[in-house]
Amino acid sequence: MMANRQVVFILLSMLASACAVYKQWIPDTNFENATNWDKGSVPCGSDQVIFSASGKVAVYVEEAHTLSGMSLPVDGEFILASGAVFSIREGQDPSCGAGGTTYFKDPDSLKWFDPAMWKAASSLDHLQSGPYLFFVHEEMVPCQHDDVLFRDRSSFRVDVSAHENSVPVKSVSVLGKKFSESSDFSQYASSHLGKLQFHGSSSVRVSGSACNDITGCECGNSANHYRICSYVKCPHLDCKIPLNPLGHCCGVCGAIVTIYFSDSFNIESYHQRVQHLFLSLSKYKSIKMGMSKVSKTQRLMRLIPYKISQEIQVVLLDENTGPHSGKLAEALAQDIIRDINAQGSHLGIDSAEIRVSSAPSGGISGGAVAGVILGILALMAFLALFVVLHRRGMLTIPNLPSLSRWRKDSEIGDLGGPLDHGFDNPMFEKQSTFPEIPGLYGTDSLNGITLTHSGVHFVNPVYDETDFNA
Repeated sequence: MMANRQVVFILLSMLASACAVYKQWIPDTNFENATNWDKGSVPCGSDQVIFSASGKVAVYVEEAHTLSGMSLPVDGEFILASGAVFSIREGQDPSCGAGGTTYFKDPDSLKWFDPAMWKAASSLDHLQSGPYLFFVHEEMVPCQHDDVLFRDRSSFRVDVSAHENSVPVKSVSVLGKKFSESSDFSQYASSHLGKLQFHGSSSVRVSGSACNDITGCECGNSANHYRICSYVKCPHLDCKIPLNPLGHCCGVCGAIVTIYFSDSFNIESYHQRVQHLFLSLSKYKSIKMGMSKVSKTQRLMRLIPYKISQEIQVVLLDENTGPHSGKLAEALAQDIIRDINAQGSHLGIDSAEIRVSSAPSGGISGGAVAGVILGILALMAFLALFVVLHRRGMLTIPNLPSLSRWRKDSEIGDLGGPLDHGFDNPMFEKQSTFPEIPGLYGTDSLNGITLTHSGVHFVNPVYDETDFNA
């Protein structure tokens, strides 16, 4: 059985193409789409239809419609399919009821960088019925090497405002026509219909280039991360330590496998390998996997950035909730790590590491680690400031006694410590305070005072040195 799997994997690897991803715009401005009307239903013969006078919109009409009246915008366009026509009816339509006024919703609220507006697949056929691909939020929006599609027999209006002046993609398909050249699409986008479909402070730029790096290409949407996340509402999580994948707007319950790769790594072949060896198993069918190349900033002590490295990020999520949330994804991550340990050298993988959302088994908490790091940084900053001030002469260091002097002083006094002088004694230390009486403090008298290691000694004239044993 394992041999058959290996054969299938080899065939998949040989047939694997570059990481081609198709992303299709979901909403439309079609007349027959009930969600485009304020009453939630398509207007009928007794209805008065109102388009905003100041609105700009192109509307695709696929069928014939009878209405009681219609107010059109100053700048708009109907795209009529074969057999589509409008007619005005006087009086009520018995099949429509009393009728009334119905308004076409404002399409200007639909944004290019809203991840909910797109669906992704690995082929055109999968765009129609699935399976759809899972990505982090940045990559749910068209990336620089993606093919972008707007459905046939459909109209739309999308705000392409971005952080930059242009939004690069590989190609754009509109109304059944594919644009792969920048000049061709620019000409279409500047037409009257193109201006009704694409608007905003930026423009879509068609590059026509696919990803030619077998290790994968970055999406290129990181500059618009905050714009993308402004449209995302994060769900409630049941896991104790949510993970934060790069490019994602919300924490997740599951696992992240980080792969450090060499030049021989093939991201598409490896994606097929994981899909075949693991995700095809019945126990892992509920797992969502997103695999992509990302740039990660390396930080000294997790705070100070010093370089940027490229990694392969594998995000694994499962549908479990409650106490089992993320557990199945963690089990799959462990299987992937074991496979990498066994076959990584043949796959162009240097090493890999795993992060999971389960509770920690012990050790120092994240807050304690952060406190230690901040304390070290504060000490380093203080020392640096001390050195700078000293070199500029703004801070002086007091002279310290030499080692030899310290040793000499330490030998004097009781118990090996320095001699404690206490207070000034005029009898022995300040001779100048006494009157100069000849002979009282003469040389002979001073010779009677001696210094020893045990203290100060002098000769008492009352008790003469007498040998009592004589």
